[in-house]
Amino acid sequence: MRLEPFNRLESRTLVLPQANIDTDQIIPARFLTTTDRAGLGQCAFYDWRYTADDQPKNATPFPVVGAGDRQVLVAGANFGCGSSREHAPWALLDYGFRVVISTQIADIFKSNALKNGLLPVEIDAHTHALLLANPGIRVGIDLEDCTVVLDDGSRASFSVEPFARRCLLDGVDPLGHILAHESRIAAFEAAAA
Repeated sequence: MRLEPFNRLESRTLVLPQANIDTDQIIPARFLTTTDRAGLGQCAFYDWRYTADDQPKNATPFPVVGAGDRQVLVAGANFGCGSSREHAPWALLDYGFRVVISTQIADIFKSNALKNGLLPVEIDAHTHALLLANPGIRVGIDLEDCTVVLDDGSRASFSVEPFARRCLLDGVDPLGHILAHESRIAAFEAAAA
């Protein structure tokens, strides 16, 4: 599948300082009735954004119509814990987020995010505390150098599994990467036959 290539992003942040934000909070289970990614952004953090009778809550950090200029979500530790639902990164992407930053991101969520074009970034506690204390700060995310640059020029490094990083830079999922080499695979199979 083709994804939007990710090289560098400059954006303001949206901050959710809570730890242990699970996938049911990211997208409640009642919205898992589709395998179509389009439109899932309206369900992202639904119970945080809307009342039981589907009215927007006033006291929420979320813009009503998507992330807008806040494409970087800064969250507390253990973000994305809980079930392995792939709908969680789909909802975040459709809402408009491209990056999630935390000190710790759940492994299964991290894997699902990387396969779908959402960059999970784990950074040091000091930089994370600065981001939490300054909601809306502008940051630069450079996947080529694996750095987060704050508006004061300070930097924090992060790591991404090399194959997932290559896929994000190229704008493909793992299957798309393999299919891009289809002619070489066919040549190898023909030579081996």
